[in-house]
Amino acid sequence: MIMFGWLRNLWRRITGSTPPVVAVLRLSGAIGMASGLRKGLSMATTAEPIAKLFADKTVAAVAVVINSPGGSPVQAALIHDRIRALAAEKGIKVLTFAEDVAASGGYMLALAGDELYAHENSIVGSIGVVSAGFGFTQLIEKIGVERRVYTSGERKAMLDPFKPEDPRDTAHLKELQHEVHESFKAMVRTRRAGKLKGEENDLFSGAFWTGARAKDMGLVDGLGDLRAVCRQKFGDKVEFRVITPRKPWFSLDALSSSRGSTPESDWAGGLIAAVEERSLWARFGL
Repeated sequence: MIMFGWLRNLWRRITGSTPPVVAVLRLSGAIGMASGLRKGLSMATTAEPIAKLFADKTVAAVAVVINSPGGSPVQAALIHDRIRALAAEKGIKVLTFAEDVAASGGYMLALAGDELYAHENSIVGSIGVVSAGFGFTQLIEKIGVERRVYTSGERKAMLDPFKPEDPRDTAHLKELQHEVHESFKAMVRTRRAGKLKGEENDLFSGAFWTGARAKDMGLVDGLGDLRAVCRQKFGDKVEFRVITPRKPWFSLDALSSSRGSTPESDWAGGLIAAVEERSLWARFGL
């Protein structure tokens, strides 16, 4: 006889034959980047599914599957902190799994796990900070464009790509990068306390490694995918409850128009976001 899912679960609870359940959430994409109806990973887009992930205290564990090349360090830290706060509040163990990439901010997400796993060929690490841009000073001179910028505040237009680089601006940017890098390193030291192997100059150089090498360096605890690891931990009858984020029913184009933007500006912003995200993935050969 075929029983409905809820009836089957009720019967299992009554008979004491309920298999262990692992709640699963997938975090995929660049962090903090969004365009059109494609939402990037951020506290705003992940808060609800993360809450659902921890809603049932009877789960054996929660698992977060990560496939991200990084992005905003602020949003990565916020998501990490929310997962850790709920794990402590609910008393639920967190397992994180790197798929293709868990690098930079993506590795920061992986640090939310009590145990970190990766495929042997996953890309893991990139514990560093990068800022990239272009300089257009020679271009605008060549095509005869005059740049006009008016500011109140001597440094307001620092790092303007249409102006020659100012050593003071570069030094200021490097100071900011250093502060963010130190914060990232502190998080790694805390979450991987007693597990890191090797020189910090290598670990925190911004380099990235395969999952197999990351295991040797103590950046992850083991190799394996979600199903294999959970079956080993909780038995072959373990079940997975996948948390699926709700898809928006409205058009962001209409929302953008109500704020005064135009279809052309929305398209341009979406294109820029797509190019930036593509460049993040390309760093890791993907």
